[in-house]
Amino acid sequence: MDNSIALLSITAVSLGFLHTLLGPDHYLPFIVISQAKKWSLKKTMWITFLCGLGHVLSSVVLGLIGIAVGISVTRLVDVESFRGNIAAWLFIAFGLVYMIISLRNLLRNRKHTHSHHHFGGERHEHEHDHQNEHTHIHQSDVMKTTPWILFLIFVFGPCEPLIPVLMYPAAESNIAGSALVSVLFSLTTIATMMAVVLAFKLGLNKINMKPVEKYSHLIAGAMIFFSGIAIQFFC
Repeated sequence: MDNSIALLSITAVSLGFLHTLLGPDHYLPFIVISQAKKWSLKKTMWITFLCGLGHVLSSVVLGLIGIAVGISVTRLVDVESFRGNIAAWLFIAFGLVYMIISLRNLLRNRKHTHSHHHFGGERHEHEHDHQNEHTHIHQSDVMKTTPWILFLIFVFGPCEPLIPVLMYPAAESNIAGSALVSVLFSLTTIATMMAVVLAFKLGLNKINMKPVEKYSHLIAGAMIFFSGIAIQFFC
């Protein structure tokens, strides 16, 4: 391995770690939705891994196509930026819809009291809600699509730092170098995503979340929504 590829390898690992750690959109959705939907640790890790894989592979494939057809670095970065805008708007839309569904469920879950009068003047009251009686099946079907929605968003989500690092060895006709840089960046990105999600998952499992448990879906939707807003307008 020559010095330039060794340096690029270190750069790829550093960029993979930092761009993931400094981008909460890489792990926040898995943390909040996992808590809200009470996913097991195994399920949370698998979904995080698959979304991370889709995230990095889409950029790697795009970079390799760009190399094959001779697209410039600037042009590829522009394409990645466009994909980033799409991903941000998907985050915003997903978070907003999730919030609306969660808020509707909260309102329908509100217990209310009915009074009944029986023969002889006896009167009693009972509480009930309409959520479990009428809408549970339909809304659970809607919420089951969450992992697929996350996967789609992460496939659209770009890895902009990868493109310049990937293109340098390609420009030198060093295919092995390009492959090494791609693999190191991808593994570091996915490993960082999973490590952060795992740390938060284990930490949150030790905290009593009962006081806010009924608001967990609403909180999850709000955090994803505002993450999308931050990505789109402040990054």
